[in-house]
This record gives sequence, C-alpha cells and structure tokens, in this order.
Amino acid sequence: MNFIDELRWRGMLHDMTPGTEEQLQKEMTAGYIGFDPTAASLHIGNLATIMLLVHLQRAGHKPFALVGGATGMIGDPSGRSTERDYLSEETLRRNQEGIRAQLARFLNFDSGDNAAEMVNNYDWFKGITFLEFLREAGQHITVNYMVAKDSVKKRLETGLSFMEFSYQLLQGYDFYWLYKNKGVRLQMGGSDQWGNITTGTELIRRKAGGGTEHSEEHLAYALTTPLITKADGTKFGKSAGGNVWLDPAMTSPYQFYQFWLNATDADCPRLIRVFTLLSQEEIEELERQHAEAPHLRILQKAIAQDVTIRVHSQAGYDLAVKASEVLFGKVTLETLRSIQADEFDVIFEGVPQTMVTDEELAGCKDITDLLSVASKGEVYASKGEARRAITQNAVSLNKTKVSDPAASLDLEWLQGRYILVSKGKKNHLLKKV
Repeated sequence: MNFIDELRWRGMLHDMTPGTEEQLQKEMTAGYIGFDPTAASLHIGNLATIMLLVHLQRAGHKPFALVGGATGMIGDPSGRSTERDYLSEETLRRNQEGIRAQLARFLNFDSGDNAAEMVNNYDWFKGITFLEFLREAGQHITVNYMVAKDSVKKRLETGLSFMEFSYQLLQGYDFYWLYKNKGVRLQMGGSDQWGNITTGTELIRRKAGGGTEHSEEHLAYALTTPLITKADGTKFGKSAGGNVWLDPAMTSPYQFYQFWLNATDADCPRLIRVFTLLSQEEIEELERQHAEAPHLRILQKAIAQDVTIRVHSQAGYDLAVKASEVLFGKVTLETLRSIQADEFDVIFEGVPQTMVTDEELAGCKDITDLLSVASKGEVYASKGEARRAITQNAVSLNKTKVSDPAASLDLEWLQGRYILVSKGKKNHLLKKV
C-alpha cells in the first residue's frame, strides 16, 4: 500500500512539503500527530487526523501519537478568534488519560518495527527552564517568520497573548525533539496546522542542518489533510447537542450511530472515504447500489457500521442497531422482551421518561388514567387528550396498539418495571419505582 496514493484517492491529501512522497517511498518513516487534551475525549473532528496515522501504519510506516500535556496548558490559537479558557493541571491529566485510551483503539502498538508509540510532550518540557528554551528554540526562529503565519495574522487585530503566540514555537520544538530522539521525520495534521507544522520543519533544518539558511537537504517533512466540512460548507462534526465525542459516556453508541445514519447523500461520498477502511472497489460498489435505491440509505448504513464498530466495538454497534429498531422500526413485543435490564437505560437515553410509583398506579382505574394522571401529565396533559389519542388509534403500549380508553391495567411491565408508550412516531418510557 502506497500511503500518498491512498490519501489521494480518499481525498485526504491537502498539502505536503517537497520530497515527502519520495521519503515515504524510500524507507519506513516515522510520523506523528499531536492531540491537545483540552477535553476529556477526542471527537469525530479528531478522527479524520487519527485516520492519517491509521493509514500511515497500514502502509508500513511507524506512527507516533503525541498527547500534549505541555502544549495543552496553553492552547493552539489556530482557527480561533479569542483566547481559550485554560484548564487546571488535574483536569489536563484526566483528559490525557482518556485520550490515550481512545488512541490505543485505533493503532497497533504490538506490530514489530512499525509498532505505534504514544508520547507526552510534558515529559521533555518539564525539565526545560524558560531561559534554556529561548536558547534551544527561540534563537533559531525569527519574530518575522512567526508573525507571517496565518494563525497569528488573523489574531493580531483582536489580540494575541505572548503565551498563545509562543504555541507554534513549542509545537516546533516537539517536532525537533521527536526528530532528534525518536527519528521522526514527518508531522501531519489538519490543513489549519500547516503553519505550526512547518515551523517544526524549519527549526529542524536550522538546528539539525547546521543552521544553513539555504540548505537543499530535507531533514523533516510536513503533510496536512483537508478540514472536513459538509457539502453546504458548514462545519462537520456537530449534532444538535454539540460535539460528537468518541467517549461513550459523552456520546452514547446509539447517538454516535444515529449521527452517521443521518448524514446527507451529498456528504456520504466524502465521509465514507475519510472515516472508513473500506477499499476503493467496495466504496464504488456501495455508491452504485445507493444510486439505484437511495431510500435504503446504503451509504449511511455502511459508514455508521464501520465507524461505530471501530470506535465502540461490535457490541456497541449491535446495541445501537437494536435501539434504532426499537425506537424507529417495526419491532414486536418479543423484541422488547429480549432487551436486557442493563440495556434499557442505554437504548432509551434521550427518550422522555416518567417515574410511576405503586401508589400512583393504585389510583388508576384504566389506561387513560395511567397515561395522564399517573404520568403527571407528561405523556398526555389530560384525560381527555389521552382518551382522544387512544380512540384515534395513535397510541401503542409496548408496540401493541391500544384502542379502548377504558382498558384495564393488566399490563406487562418489561423487566418488571418498564412500559414503552408510543405516541405516533414519538416514544415515552414509563418506569415503575
């Protein structure tokens, strides 16, 4: 597998420094991407750059994932119009551990010579004093060079602290340290990182290349991937609730699966190339099938399956599919009975839920009372509204239609405590306590 050719057909190659392709064809090359621990989890925006490391390793090269324990204390100004809020060291450490665990799911850390490695830039910055850093890095990069970077120029009008201004120098030193101590020759990232990455290649050229101003020798290389946007030009990776995270505690497997399932047809050709490991032939066949029957959402289902399994495991994917069938499909009472007790809260996360006590149940004489009085008006605001919905054949209990407003409460509580109320296409869960 040729790494650059793979990126080209997938639409994942934005820019690279001269000689990068030749270097990658010549020998196994170590490359890295940095991830700042500004949140407890990575999100699907990060997943696009993680896939660069995945493809790099699949092509026989050695990937390094850098967790920015030091640079995370400052924050990258790239793509921002204001200075970010700064996190405590305790929060940063907690975030670092979460990100380490997530990255370990994508890369092979036991594959011999090209086994992935994870590093933390705090390990080398913690022993460097400010004066030492100025001598090590500051003397080799001019202010003129740093100010010319887009990430800096765009912030000069609104204000840029010296701390954020220094970020590119810190990232550049990361690259130099990895080049010198780990033999890393390539840094990759999103296209907005080009300025920071090339600061690293310049620092390496000046320090490791003897400081020659016009050296023809390429010691280090840069490569970027396009930022992912939707077909309409808007930012990709957000849902109604904000970022789509890789941590199941922050975005459940069901919500994660649904995000990909809801992608537009116009976005799918790009998404399936960037985020899945399907081959070019497999993708083109799926696109042919999708064009013949777009209502089946073949591309969306293929993307959702591939990415959800790799992020959340086969079990997570299976549960997400089951949740989708329960909430939106034509499932039966038998399907509901098959849901295990520990799956209920996962499947019905986000579905309105009402607690019903034994005392409240004792005060109900029929189904109408259950859906109005016992539910405290949260399912139906009044007895009259509940009665009308039932007589109009708009209510199901546990996926079974209810037609008699005066029907008795001889109901099956799933797992002894749940009843799923379906109001047309909307669901509401009653929980007995």
